[in-house]
Amino acid sequence: MSAGTEKIVSSIMSDAQIKAESILAEAKKENESILSEGEAQAVAEKEKILENAEKQAQMRYQQIISEAKMNSRRMELEAREEVIEEAFNKAEEKLKELASSDASEYKASLEKVIIEAGTEIGGGDMVVLVKDSDVAKIKSSLPSIEKSISNKTGTPTKLEMGENINTIGGAILKTKNGEIEVNNTIEARMLRFKKSLRSEVAGILFK
Repeated sequence: MSAGTEKIVSSIMSDAQIKAESILAEAKKENESILSEGEAQAVAEKEKILENAEKQAQMRYQQIISEAKMNSRRMELEAREEVIEEAFNKAEEKLKELASSDASEYKASLEKVIIEAGTEIGGGDMVVLVKDSDVAKIKSSLPSIEKSISNKTGTPTKLEMGENINTIGGAILKTKNGEIEVNNTIEARMLRFKKSLRSEVAGILFK
């Protein structure tokens, strides 16, 4: 190779080397840029995922707390209801015990509910229905009960004993033609007053 040719080749190789190094440097720079952008995007995605996960965790936490509070309240209400029902059951047992005795208190109460029922009907000719063991307790008092109802209603009243009924105590009164009936048995009265008494009982038990 002549000196001139060698010089030309050397010049070409030198230019190629410079160009190659320039391309490599540019490629490295671009690669670093891509990696940097990728890392930044990855960090952003990571933060977004963590943020969403935290929000979901917070929502689930609130849901669990809310459910726990609801269950706690439901259990408390059920427990209260159980205690109230137990109180009513005990009251019914006491009334049953009283109604099965010869206590003057029960006889007076029996007369009172008959007068109330007769007054509600409006007096007149009526039939009194009580349990078998209460017939003797009330039969001799019918004239005075008739008088009380007559005075309260302004209507002459006549009572007669009807068939015996199956009840804890109390009485049923009905007109002689059977068109009007007032149930003043202990069971019926407890059922009627239970709703209004429930809040009163709850107030006493849970004050």
